[in-house]
Amino acid sequence: MAQARTGSRTGGRFALFAECLLTGVWIALAALPLVTYPAALAAGARHLRRHLAHEQGGWREFTADFRAAVRGGWLVGLAGWAAVAVVWTDLRAVRAGLPGGPLVGAVGVLALIGAAAALLRAAALWRPGVPWRPLMARAGRHTVRDPAGSFLLIGGLAVVVCSAWFSTPLAVPVLGAVAAAAVAVEERHRHR
Repeated sequence: MAQARTGSRTGGRFALFAECLLTGVWIALAALPLVTYPAALAAGARHLRRHLAHEQGGWREFTADFRAAVRGGWLVGLAGWAAVAVVWTDLRAVRAGLPGGPLVGAVGVLALIGAAAALLRAAALWRPGVPWRPLMARAGRHTVRDPAGSFLLIGGLAVVVCSAWFSTPLAVPVLGAVAAAAVAVEERHRHR
Protein backbone atom coordinates (compact mmCIF):
# COMPACT_ATOMS: atom_id res chain seq x y z
CA MET A 1 0.00 0.00 0.00
CA ALA A 2 2.82 2.42 0.87
CA GLN A 3 4.50 1.63 -2.45
CA ALA A 4 1.32 2.40 -4.38
CA ARG A 5 1.03 5.81 -2.71
CA THR A 6 4.70 6.57 -3.27
CA GLY A 7 4.44 5.51 -6.91
CA SER A 8 1.39 7.69 -7.56
CA ARG A 9 3.04 10.64 -5.79
CA THR A 10 6.15 10.20 -7.93
CA GLY A 11 4.00 9.87 -11.04
CA GLY A 12 2.16 13.07 -10.10
CA ARG A 13 5.42 14.93 -9.62
CA PHE A 14 6.73 13.68 -12.94
CA ALA A 15 3.47 14.71 -14.61
CA LEU A 16 3.84 18.21 -13.13
CA PHE A 17 7.45 18.38 -14.33
CA ALA A 18 6.39 17.29 -17.82
CA GLU A 19 3.58 19.85 -17.80
CA CYS A 20 6.09 22.56 -16.85
CA LEU A 21 8.34 21.61 -19.75
CA LEU A 22 5.42 21.64 -22.20
CA THR A 23 4.22 24.97 -20.81
CA GLY A 24 7.71 26.37 -21.33
CA VAL A 25 7.47 25.52 -25.02
CA TRP A 26 4.05 27.20 -25.22
CA ILE A 27 5.38 30.29 -23.44
CA ALA A 28 8.34 30.51 -25.83
CA LEU A 29 6.07 30.22 -28.87
CA ALA A 30 3.66 32.84 -27.56
CA ALA A 31 6.53 35.19 -26.69
CA LEU A 32 8.04 35.13 -30.18
CA PRO A 33 6.65 38.57 -31.10
CA LEU A 34 8.94 39.82 -28.25
CA VAL A 35 6.45 42.26 -26.67
CA THR A 36 4.04 39.46 -25.76
CA TYR A 37 6.25 37.79 -23.16
CA PRO A 38 4.19 39.07 -20.16
CA ALA A 39 1.00 37.65 -21.67
CA ALA A 40 2.77 34.39 -22.50
CA LEU A 41 4.02 34.06 -18.91
CA ALA A 42 0.55 34.89 -17.55
CA ALA A 43 -1.13 32.29 -19.76
CA GLY A 44 1.51 29.73 -18.80
CA ALA A 45 1.09 30.43 -15.08
CA ARG A 46 -2.69 30.17 -15.40
CA HIS A 47 -2.33 26.87 -17.25
CA LEU A 48 -0.13 25.49 -14.49
CA ARG A 49 -2.58 26.66 -11.81
CA ARG A 50 -5.34 24.80 -13.68
CA HIS A 51 -3.15 21.70 -13.84
CA LEU A 52 -2.42 21.85 -10.11
CA ALA A 53 -6.14 22.23 -9.38
CA HIS A 54 -6.84 19.16 -11.57
CA GLU A 55 -8.97 21.24 -13.92
CA GLN A 56 -9.25 20.58 -17.62
CA GLY A 57 -6.86 22.68 -19.66
CA GLY A 58 -4.73 22.44 -22.74
CA TRP A 59 -3.54 24.40 -25.75
CA ARG A 60 -7.00 25.93 -26.39
CA GLU A 61 -7.30 27.28 -22.86
CA PHE A 62 -3.71 28.53 -22.96
CA THR A 63 -4.43 30.33 -26.24
CA ALA A 64 -7.63 31.89 -24.87
CA ASP A 65 -5.76 33.09 -21.76
CA PHE A 66 -2.95 34.42 -23.94
CA ARG A 67 -5.39 36.42 -26.07
CA ALA A 68 -6.99 37.89 -22.95
CA ALA A 69 -3.63 38.70 -21.35
CA VAL A 70 -2.08 40.24 -24.45
CA ARG A 71 -4.67 43.06 -24.54
CA GLY A 72 -2.78 45.08 -21.94
CA GLY A 73 0.23 42.83 -21.59
CA TRP A 74 1.91 44.01 -24.76
CA LEU A 75 2.33 47.47 -23.19
CA VAL A 76 4.05 45.86 -20.20
CA GLY A 77 6.29 43.98 -22.63
CA LEU A 78 7.11 47.19 -24.48
CA ALA A 79 7.92 48.93 -21.17
CA GLY A 80 10.17 46.00 -20.25
CA TRP A 81 12.15 46.35 -23.46
CA ALA A 82 12.40 50.11 -22.85
CA ALA A 83 13.80 49.40 -19.37
CA VAL A 84 16.36 47.01 -20.87
CA ALA A 85 17.38 49.72 -23.36
CA VAL A 86 17.81 52.27 -20.54
CA VAL A 87 19.96 49.86 -18.50
CA TRP A 88 21.98 48.99 -21.61
CA THR A 89 22.63 52.71 -22.14
CA ASP A 90 23.61 53.06 -18.47
CA LEU A 91 26.07 50.21 -18.80
CA ARG A 92 27.59 51.80 -21.89
CA ALA A 93 28.03 55.00 -19.86
CA VAL A 94 29.80 52.96 -17.18
CA ARG A 95 32.18 51.57 -19.79
CA ALA A 96 32.83 55.07 -21.13
CA GLY A 97 34.10 56.07 -17.69
CA LEU A 98 31.54 58.76 -16.88
CA PRO A 99 31.71 60.00 -13.26
CA GLY A 100 29.22 58.17 -11.08
CA GLY A 101 28.72 55.60 -13.83
CA PRO A 102 29.35 52.47 -11.73
CA LEU A 103 26.75 53.53 -9.15
CA VAL A 104 24.16 54.38 -11.79
CA GLY A 105 24.90 51.14 -13.63
CA ALA A 106 24.54 49.06 -10.47
CA VAL A 107 21.27 50.75 -9.53
CA GLY A 108 19.97 50.23 -13.06
CA VAL A 109 20.83 46.54 -13.09
CA LEU A 110 19.27 45.98 -9.64
CA ALA A 111 16.13 47.84 -10.71
CA LEU A 112 15.90 45.70 -13.84
CA ILE A 113 16.28 42.52 -11.79
CA GLY A 114 13.56 43.71 -9.39
CA ALA A 115 11.30 44.54 -12.33
CA ALA A 116 11.82 41.04 -13.73
CA ALA A 117 10.79 39.50 -10.39
CA ALA A 118 7.74 41.78 -10.26
CA LEU A 119 6.79 40.78 -13.81
CA LEU A 120 6.94 37.09 -12.94
CA ARG A 121 4.82 37.72 -9.85
CA ALA A 122 2.31 39.73 -11.91
CA ALA A 123 2.11 36.89 -14.42
CA ALA A 124 1.38 34.44 -11.59
CA LEU A 125 -1.34 36.75 -10.22
CA TRP A 126 -2.99 37.46 -13.57
CA ARG A 127 -6.62 36.46 -14.16
CA PRO A 128 -8.77 37.28 -17.19
CA GLY A 129 -10.23 40.75 -16.89
CA VAL A 130 -7.63 42.04 -14.42
CA PRO A 131 -5.80 45.13 -15.79
CA TRP A 132 -2.02 44.98 -15.87
CA ARG A 133 -1.31 48.33 -14.18
CA PRO A 134 -2.77 47.46 -10.74
CA LEU A 135 -1.42 43.94 -11.16
CA MET A 136 2.12 45.26 -11.64
CA ALA A 137 1.73 47.57 -8.62
CA ARG A 138 0.57 44.66 -6.46
CA ALA A 139 3.38 42.45 -7.76
CA GLY A 140 5.88 45.23 -7.03
CA ARG A 141 4.72 45.35 -3.42
CA HIS A 142 5.00 41.56 -3.16
CA THR A 143 8.51 41.73 -4.63
CA VAL A 144 9.65 44.11 -1.90
CA ARG A 145 7.74 42.50 0.98
CA ASP A 146 8.77 38.94 0.14
CA PRO A 147 12.48 39.10 -0.69
CA ALA A 148 12.97 35.33 -0.28
CA GLY A 149 10.37 34.62 -2.96
CA SER A 150 11.84 37.32 -5.17
CA PHE A 151 15.32 35.78 -4.86
CA LEU A 152 13.84 32.41 -5.79
CA LEU A 153 12.39 33.90 -8.97
CA ILE A 154 15.65 35.65 -9.83
CA GLY A 155 17.42 32.32 -9.34
CA GLY A 156 14.95 30.76 -11.77
CA LEU A 157 15.70 33.45 -14.32
CA ALA A 158 19.42 32.82 -13.79
CA VAL A 159 18.81 29.14 -14.60
CA VAL A 160 17.07 30.18 -17.85
CA VAL A 161 20.01 32.41 -18.77
CA CYS A 162 22.56 29.72 -17.93
CA SER A 163 20.55 27.14 -19.86
CA ALA A 164 20.45 29.44 -22.87
CA TRP A 165 24.17 30.06 -22.57
CA PHE A 166 24.91 26.34 -22.32
CA SER A 167 22.44 25.22 -24.98
CA THR A 168 19.78 27.58 -26.29
CA PRO A 169 17.07 24.90 -26.75
CA LEU A 170 17.32 24.07 -23.02
CA ALA A 171 16.10 27.55 -22.09
CA VAL A 172 12.73 26.97 -23.77
CA PRO A 173 11.33 24.25 -21.47
CA VAL A 174 12.91 25.87 -18.41
CA LEU A 175 10.57 28.85 -18.92
CA GLY A 176 7.73 26.61 -17.75
CA ALA A 177 9.62 25.78 -14.57
CA VAL A 178 10.10 29.51 -13.91
CA ALA A 179 6.36 30.09 -14.44
CA ALA A 180 5.68 27.25 -11.96
CA ALA A 181 8.08 28.86 -9.49
CA ALA A 182 6.20 32.15 -9.84
CA VAL A 183 2.91 30.38 -9.12
CA ALA A 184 4.44 28.66 -6.09
CA VAL A 185 5.98 31.89 -4.77
CA GLU A 186 2.68 33.77 -5.04
CA GLU A 187 0.79 30.88 -3.44
CA ARG A 188 3.30 30.89 -0.59
CA HIS A 189 2.94 34.66 -0.24
CA ARG A 190 -0.87 34.35 -0.14
CA HIS A 191 -0.71 31.88 2.74
CA ARG A 192 1.67 33.96 4.85
